[in-house]
Amino acid sequence: MSAPAISIDALREAINATRSELTQGAATLRSAYQAHPRTAIVLKGRARMVDEAIVRLWRACGMPGTAALVAVGGYGRGELFPCSDVDLLVLLPEAPAADLQARLSTLVGALWDVGLEIGHSVRTLDECLDAAAQDITVQTNLLEARLLTGNATLFDDFGARYREMLDVRAFFKAKQLEQEQRYARYNDTPYSLEPNCKESPGGLRDLQMLGWIARAAGLGRSWRDLARRRLITGEEASELRSVERFLQHVRIRLHYLTGRAEDRLLFDHQEKLARIMDIEATAARRASEVLMQRYYLVAKKVTQINTILLQNYGTEIFPDRGGPAIVINPRFQAVRELLDIRHEQVFEQHPSALLECFLILQQRSELKGMTARTLRALWLARKHVNAAFRANPVNRALFMEILQQKRGIVHEFRRMNQYGILSRYLPPWRRIIGQMQHDLFHVYTVDQHILMVLRNVRRFTMGEHAHEYPLMTRLILGFDRHWLLYVAALFHDIAKGRGGDHSRLGMEDAREFCEQHGLAREDADLVVWLVEHHLTMSHVAQKEDTSDPEVIRRFADTVGSERRLTALYLLTHADIRGTSPKVWNGWKGKLLEDLFFATQRLLRGATPQQALGLDDRQEDARRLLRFHGLRPGIEDALWTQLDAVYFMRHSPEEIAWHSRVLYYRVDAEEPVVKARVAEDEDGIQVMVFTRDQPDLFVRLTGFFGRMGFSILDAKVHTTRHGYALDSFMLQSAGHAHNYRDIVILIEHELSERLARPGGPLERPAEGRLSRQVKHFPITPQVSIRADEAGRHYILSLTAADRPGLLFGVAEVLARHGIDVQTAKIATLGERVEDTFLLTGGGLSQDARVVQVERELLDRLQV
Repeated sequence: MSAPAISIDALREAINATRSELTQGAATLRSAYQAHPRTAIVLKGRARMVDEAIVRLWRACGMPGTAALVAVGGYGRGELFPCSDVDLLVLLPEAPAADLQARLSTLVGALWDVGLEIGHSVRTLDECLDAAAQDITVQTNLLEARLLTGNATLFDDFGARYREMLDVRAFFKAKQLEQEQRYARYNDTPYSLEPNCKESPGGLRDLQMLGWIARAAGLGRSWRDLARRRLITGEEASELRSVERFLQHVRIRLHYLTGRAEDRLLFDHQEKLARIMDIEATAARRASEVLMQRYYLVAKKVTQINTILLQNYGTEIFPDRGGPAIVINPRFQAVRELLDIRHEQVFEQHPSALLECFLILQQRSELKGMTARTLRALWLARKHVNAAFRANPVNRALFMEILQQKRGIVHEFRRMNQYGILSRYLPPWRRIIGQMQHDLFHVYTVDQHILMVLRNVRRFTMGEHAHEYPLMTRLILGFDRHWLLYVAALFHDIAKGRGGDHSRLGMEDAREFCEQHGLAREDADLVVWLVEHHLTMSHVAQKEDTSDPEVIRRFADTVGSERRLTALYLLTHADIRGTSPKVWNGWKGKLLEDLFFATQRLLRGATPQQALGLDDRQEDARRLLRFHGLRPGIEDALWTQLDAVYFMRHSPEEIAWHSRVLYYRVDAEEPVVKARVAEDEDGIQVMVFTRDQPDLFVRLTGFFGRMGFSILDAKVHTTRHGYALDSFMLQSAGHAHNYRDIVILIEHELSERLARPGGPLERPAEGRLSRQVKHFPITPQVSIRADEAGRHYILSLTAADRPGLLFGVAEVLARHGIDVQTAKIATLGERVEDTFLLTGGGLSQDARVVQVERELLDRLQV
């Protein structure tokens, strides 16, 4: 017997009534939660409210009694956050006929009409089980299935067959792999400055995963159940309830604050969220920083207990795995490929074992971690790492041995940090745990940034990463006692947040550590010097004119030896890469590499001019021209119009490229524009050759800005016969361009514009400020000073990045008749630190300098 036809009027009435009830109900829940902030008010209350709405519409659509309507996922668990999706399964005994398909379509439309974000599937029982067998996500969603209305017999049959097909061991392994992949997406750290409270390591998903595995394995449905089975302690069960509530409160507040399913703790929301949660600022920290430190402590606790529980689950699910314990020494044994304490009092009776355990993990590759009871004991015994412990020569020797192992250094330092050992062994470390960095280019807390830098230095030594860092690998493998770089990495930012110069303060901490741990004088001096100068090479490469022999000489004087140069180069490379995945690019790498080799040549006895390799560059460029089939001497017509400065500022490859393009166009009447994809395919190089014209640099920056490009580097040169030969390194703002497709467009459009000089300047489009800049504004800084010879002037500026910024700077300079010789554009996240080499414009007059600086500051104001 077919179901009765749907009454359109009755359905419309049901939709209107349901929409009104949902709106009023949501407002009531929000008010109740704000009055008495208990998570169950929202999570359980919204689930019940949505249950009633969906069942009403199901009936209004005249759905047949043979079908079952099932809540799955988090909704199946009976919990709904304010803006969460509602996941539904329509379970059928057989494939739907046309009439039922039409009713299902009407139902889904009605659910959207009342304002519910629906995720739905329509499957027969067999289709459900097939999908679950093939997809771990489907299998997990069905684990917490809950019948809303309809065919209870069909639902019970589904439940029985689902439990039969569920392979608990395979499920456990799949969820572990899934967590590893999720962690990798978030760089294996909970300590991002803008974490996702649901998906990041230490977030709600970690807790949900523990619940899914427990449910699948029949180990329990609550933290209390797990404690009864002795999988966790009663104290850990209480801690889990507490951290789960905190994360739920954060997510609920985020949804209410943003009006959408926003799970990221973005800078935009942190201060407002702290205020909503009644978190107040302290004398030293903003309210948002207090909130985030609480969050990081919660995330740390979640990851700790997550590790312990997963191990205990493994013991329950794989009872036959392993074998008898293998004794390692009187304190430790190996159990199921994990390091285990021989008895509960090991750390109390032998405090040095608090470091020894990490050393054993490094030395025995068959061990995959520590047992749950070892991790618990380690955490509880951390208080034994005190002044007496730190002064013990045995412990100092153990710590140094950990630093010098062939494997496991990064893993074990992360573990030491996770379980509170590192902060107790290195007291200055305590101040940087969870410390935010509001400099717009770091994306990790200070402690996690340092561990990222340690990881990067370590990777330089590993063969599997040699293809990523070939020069770094070659240098570090030839560097005696390269573990000294690990010490420098640990201390390079350890003094951040104390006030004052963190490099100088960290230098003192490093010196004390080296003295206490018996480092040879030469080694200690290197570590201390690296901490003091860890920013120097980056500054010189990105902000000074490295084609100037005097700049290279001064840097070489600072470095003093090739060993120090190599160490600083390795640490600088690792440091920049450890700030954010977005900060490093191939161009920064090239700047550092050029400075390294020029300084190396100088330290090996070359003159400053030889160090820059003027003759070598010309000879290398000639070889490249011959390689491309051009006869000897064909470059002379162009090269006679170029001075030594041009050759010092360009690489042999760039010189050869320019020469190939221009050797027959030295007196070209029309502008010549050529573009090519950079060697690492991370940007575009553009060369412009044209008769010099007023405001050329301004027009070029405006053109590139309108096309959505950031200028990473600009070299501006005027030939002896009055032509501009300018070159630029460009990158798209979001790295979204297919660079090869846009090369021809740049050449055509820019050539046409340069062929029509004069006319009003074309300004780039004004873009919006990033959210980071809005919440952590940068006070612009501008400085113009003469170089040592007094022939050029160096403009240094720091400001928040925004579209059109470089155009504004160029426009001010052009208005005062100031010529730009070179521009180094260093973009660090949302912060720009640019340096320009200038001539002209009456800059020898103090009054003119002050006027230009003031106008630049006005243009840089956000």
